[in-house]
Amino acid sequence: MPRKKYRVVLTTEQRHQLSQLIAAGTVSARTLTHARVLLKADESPEGPAWTNARIGEALEVSEPTIWRLRKRFVEQGFEAALQRKEQARRKARKLDGAQEAHLIALACSQSPEGRERWSLRLLAERFVELGHVDEVSHETVRQVLKRGSSNRG
Repeated sequence: MPRKKYRVVLTTEQRHQLSQLIAAGTVSARTLTHARVLLKADESPEGPAWTNARIGEALEVSEPTIWRLRKRFVEQGFEAALQRKEQARRKARKLDGAQEAHLIALACSQSPEGRERWSLRLLAERFVELGHVDEVSHETVRQVLKRGSSNRG
């Protein structure tokens, strides 16, 4: 089965935008590198139409990176090729800032009767009883408290 080729064909406006972006140099190095790759890969009449190997050698970028950039340009468009790809595996936070503040306040409060101090499981149970959340694990409580304690001297 022949390998699918992703051809980068830039419009005059897109070439101008990329040139301006590089000249200004105010964006991230990654974005500048992607702009340079797109300009070198351009197969329009004004473009040099370099091969992936030549682009990689000249710009010190791996060929798989160039291939992925060409693919993203063709499938998702000009802007997507320049922007950082959205992280697919990033998980949403379980507690928002206000809930975290309430949890920290609870952890700093007097421990329950008959206990010397709060355990993570007790904090999780009490936090749910107070109605701040429907459910929360002791591990989430641990992570919140660990983040919160890094600011203390």
